[in-house]
Amino acid sequence: MSIYAIGDLHLSFDPTVDKPMDVFGPGWTDHEDRIRENWIENVRDNDTVIIAGDVSWGLKLQQAAADFEWIDSLPGKKLIFKGNHDLWWNGINRMNGMYDSITFVQNKAVYVEGWYICGSRGWACPGDPGFTEEDEKIYNREVLRLRMSIDDAIAQEREINCGAGIPRILGVLHYPPTNDKLQPSDFTKIFAEAGASKVVYGHLHGRENFHKGLQGNFNGVEYILASVDKVDCRLVKLV
Repeated sequence: MSIYAIGDLHLSFDPTVDKPMDVFGPGWTDHEDRIRENWIENVRDNDTVIIAGDVSWGLKLQQAAADFEWIDSLPGKKLIFKGNHDLWWNGINRMNGMYDSITFVQNKAVYVEGWYICGSRGWACPGDPGFTEEDEKIYNREVLRLRMSIDDAIAQEREINCGAGIPRILGVLHYPPTNDKLQPSDFTKIFAEAGASKVVYGHLHGRENFHKGLQGNFNGVEYILASVDKVDCRLVKLV
């Protein structure tokens, strides 16, 4: 059993959605085919793939359906977290009844073979250029969502081990965990306090922007930028 991750699929298979990604450079040329090829080559049915937001360009759930069907057809179980472009996200219970191989994750933790997958969408962090009062409200809400997800992991582990267990956590965000100065945030604080092993995220695109995201070890947690163009359409093996 392995756990993989990738962010920012930016799919648009619905014929009413016109969002070709190759306009953003050669790293996006035929990106769906390249992702699929790497996915099929590496992932088995008992593996899990985390998708760290920005899954579909569809504005409504029915417009995103073709993209989910494409994901559902691929091997493994899939855990989808929300990104800033996932405007189709509406009604977590309804969405989680749509596909056998896909779980949409919000405010909860998902247990996978000894690991708890926890996270939230995240948001721009204090200290980012142009950070506003409205950004602060959303930031605080996403911090709360992350705490709820971590708390759910702790509660599940206590129930399994009669209060004696410490959950092993893999973290997920869509946004980077810090501002572009790589200063600590509530997100990095929560992950460190929870003893997270790794945190994967996306959102950043273009070689000129990758340095704006925290990468490597910080306070005992490994941070991994896994947006499609950063990883060259290849899944990142976390476990």
